[in-house]
Amino acid sequence: MINRIVKMTFRKEHTEDFIRFTSEINDVIKSQEGCLHLSILQDKKHPEIFFTYSCWNSEKDLENYRKSEFFNAIWPETKKWFADKPEAWSTEIVADKAVVNSMPERIVAFERILGIMDKIRKDCPWDSVQTNESLRSLTLEETYELAEAVLRSDSENIKKELGDLFLHIIFYSKIAEEKKQFDIADVINSLAEKLIYRHPHVFGTVEVFGKEDVETNWEKLKLKEKSNGNNHTVLGGIPKSLPAVIKAVRMQEKVRGVGFDWEQKEQVWDKVKEELGEFEAELKVNDKRKAEEEFGDLLFALINAARLYNIDPESALERTNQKFMKRFNYLEKSTLQKGLSLQDMTLDEMEVIWQEAKKQE
Repeated sequence: MINRIVKMTFRKEHTEDFIRFTSEINDVIKSQEGCLHLSILQDKKHPEIFFTYSCWNSEKDLENYRKSEFFNAIWPETKKWFADKPEAWSTEIVADKAVVNSMPERIVAFERILGIMDKIRKDCPWDSVQTNESLRSLTLEETYELAEAVLRSDSENIKKELGDLFLHIIFYSKIAEEKKQFDIADVINSLAEKLIYRHPHVFGTVEVFGKEDVETNWEKLKLKEKSNGNNHTVLGGIPKSLPAVIKAVRMQEKVRGVGFDWEQKEQVWDKVKEELGEFEAELKVNDKRKAEEEFGDLLFALINAARLYNIDPESALERTNQKFMKRFNYLEKSTLQKGLSLQDMTLDEMEVIWQEAKKQE
């Protein structure tokens, strides 16, 4: 594939004229056989700068285009447009006749999905009426489906679920664009600026000596970012709707960022033992409300221990859920095959089959 990337700089008073001119010919060029991609992108911060991306299947396709009736008809007009405005523009070829690398291919794919979203938002009876509110529950579902694929290390489904989740990001951005609030470019640029700001050890002069330093700096920078907003407290930015285990982990990570943590990770086990003792004490006096409270404290301490030993408690618990489900399904299936019922079996009889299930793993 042949690729050319050109940076075109115009005097500001000529940019609108250029946009009108190129919009007339852009779609026709894209329709030419062998043209994989053509786009003229305007830099938002510097509106006088445009980047033109053109990508062709081969030199032969590009040469055929240059011999086409359309090219022969439009090229003299194109040359005349630029010739009549020599003071208006300058160009710089960034890449010429290069083998397409992953970046232009990503641009092609990104432009394609944005075009598809524009069309389905306009022409599809279902997509055209969706709102942020109607998409919310579907977004949560897609997020959990991605998390499940990650847990299974299922790369094919990770790819699929990432696509589904990416669709939602584009969808929300499209709705906002229609409301003149922001668009997908604003989303991406905002993320880029945030990543640069939160990685001073990559884009600045800050030195770090491991991932713990990065995490600490990250939380400090996040807190500094929000000092002028509503979520200016250490724990202010944690969504209330997060699942309890994930919320506990996020709270512990955030307070660690400001130094509220164990000096040595081994110290956490004293806290776990303390909470276990308090839970057992409440069980003995049969105080259900206090027992539940102490059980919560015990779980929180265990989650803290998992974090300190680099274990994701949510993933660990879900793996145990899956393991239990697989073993119990084996137990149930084996019992039915023998013409028996679980209700009629003793625990010892069940344990024999349970051990068989463990050996199958």
